[in-house]
Amino acid sequence: MNIQLIRNATLVVEYAGKKFLIDPMLSKKGTWAAFQNAPREDQKNPLVELPISIDSIIQDVDAVIVTHLHEDHWDGAAKEALPKEIKIFSQNQEDAEEIQKAGFQNVEVLGENTVFGDIQLFKTKGEHGRGPILELAGHVCGVVFKHSSEKTLYVAGDTVWYDAVQEVIDTHKPEIIVVNAGDNQFLEGGSLVMNEKDVYEVYKAAPQAKIIAVHMEAVNHWGLSRNNLKAFLEEKEICDNVFVPNDGENISF
Repeated sequence: MNIQLIRNATLVVEYAGKKFLIDPMLSKKGTWAAFQNAPREDQKNPLVELPISIDSIIQDVDAVIVTHLHEDHWDGAAKEALPKEIKIFSQNQEDAEEIQKAGFQNVEVLGENTVFGDIQLFKTKGEHGRGPILELAGHVCGVVFKHSSEKTLYVAGDTVWYDAVQEVIDTHKPEIIVVNAGDNQFLEGGSLVMNEKDVYEVYKAAPQAKIIAVHMEAVNHWGLSRNNLKAFLEEKEICDNVFVPNDGENISF
């Protein structure tokens, strides 16, 4: 298995002979508006450039997984760049229909046990915040990958720590976990994704797993920097368990 962080939540996952592109945000730096009622409203998104070319990112991709349709996970540049016949997995029928409206012809809704080739994909629950902000943030999902030749991988998606994340860990016992850990927030409503304390809860739930923290410093409403998360991990003495990759970095297992 090889996991490459492209930028934000965009990952290229090579798993059991298949190449997956997850949550593609492929726009050039500064090409769309900042999220409003949020920090850094004067800075257009994305805040940073792609580390490699779009052609390199989408080359030989077997399937795309879109955990939800927020622009920092599925943007206009991705819709334009990806072949319209490519396999796309969405979280629900509503999202599938929106993706189809953009011209994509091979869209499937992820289930609790979806099969792609000989890889099992399990859609997992997520909560994109806590309290009243949940209704505004909308539905999201994560996904677990399983194959006899690979370690079990859990890509949690845009979720905070809560009991359903614990249930996924208890049920599937993932050995590799990717968490969106930028503590992104608007000016009110609290964390939309994991903060450092949430990451620590994931570690405590799965102390034998390797955790990869992404979704950091790429869109204007980020709240937790890589350096601050690394300092927290050092304080907790779990740097060997939690990786904080830079954009473009590959991690293999």
